[in-house]
Amino acid sequence: MRSEPAEQPEINLVDPELYSHGDPFVQWRWLRDNEPMYWHPPTELPGFWALTRYEDVRTAYRDSETFSSAQGILLRPTDHGADPGGGRTLALTDAPRHRQLRALVDSWFAVRSVRELEAEMNDVARTVVDAALERGDCDFVADIAARVPLYVICKMMGVPESDWEHLHTLTSRAFGAGDPAARRFAHLEILGYFEELQAEKAADPTDDLVSVLATGSIDGEPLDAEDIILNCNNLLVGGTENTRIAAAGGMLALLDHPEQWQRLSEDPALLQPAVEEILRWTSTATHIMRTARRPVEIHGRQVEVGDRVTFWLPSANRDERVFEDADRFDITRKPNRHLALGFGEHFCLGSMLAKVELRLLYAELLNRSIRVELDGEPKLLDSIVVNGPDRMPVKLTAA
Repeated sequence: MRSEPAEQPEINLVDPELYSHGDPFVQWRWLRDNEPMYWHPPTELPGFWALTRYEDVRTAYRDSETFSSAQGILLRPTDHGADPGGGRTLALTDAPRHRQLRALVDSWFAVRSVRELEAEMNDVARTVVDAALERGDCDFVADIAARVPLYVICKMMGVPESDWEHLHTLTSRAFGAGDPAARRFAHLEILGYFEELQAEKAADPTDDLVSVLATGSIDGEPLDAEDIILNCNNLLVGGTENTRIAAAGGMLALLDHPEQWQRLSEDPALLQPAVEEILRWTSTATHIMRTARRPVEIHGRQVEVGDRVTFWLPSANRDERVFEDADRFDITRKPNRHLALGFGEHFCLGSMLAKVELRLLYAELLNRSIRVELDGEPKLLDSIVVNGPDRMPVKLTAA
């Protein structure tokens, strides 16, 4: 039985090294038990409230009248100014704008649409695994986990296949643990790419997501070109980043718990609950932020208009009040009502897509009896935004 910290640990949720070299669960566990509504003092980031319990996060997610997404959904330094996507992208809008934007692309991510794409997605997974097998040793993050969701969303967005590798390079730089200036430049290059692509699709639309945005309108008004570009970037990031880290983090969890991988190989029907447990276990979005639109009291603490309130999803998904034996990785866990993909109005648009991608990738490895072994120490991301493997050297061998 785990012993709880006797004293309050030092609380600093915004130290990137906590997630790459430390144990944030020590802090989250103490906060859940002692200060579930915690005021985190300013650092280089502004001060904010931290919610760490499952029910509190779920309730706040559902209350979009109180907690706004339009001011940004991630902590950012004050001197960076407002998030440029605020009030303009799917992730950073409130009703009614959020619903209107979502309605333009919703059908592409519906269960039926994803199922129709499944054969093509399976081909993508097979091609990616074949290439990794041919190399023998590779980085599971960059060479496998990143490519499957990227190639799929590129296909859906109408990105020419000849450009997929270019976007893989850019997204690897943008999301990786490199120089901040290089990451920013990569983000700008991605925006520049979509500036050109949306112009092409506006002039000659085809059956894809970028064409939908480039020719779409809300209340009879076409979308502004900058709004289209920002939403394209939002779809690319949303369709790749968290799935990439979940796929790699899930593989790492299965390597750390080989008996679970063995159970999967013996009973493929467990893949569906396994994917849900991987999403709960990895909880790749470390925090999500909202801004209070009206005063509210939570656990006796007064939140004022304009206060930042953060949801710490890995903490909520390990809350012992909801999940039995929460720190145990169990691919048969039921029920498993995790919050890894959000909740309420902002429930992840691509949730079904992400689950199918994970299932198909692991199925490809299992069905072909491909052995995956660590070939070095995984490196975790230095980030307070997403958590999980940044690099994960492995060897792949076919049976």
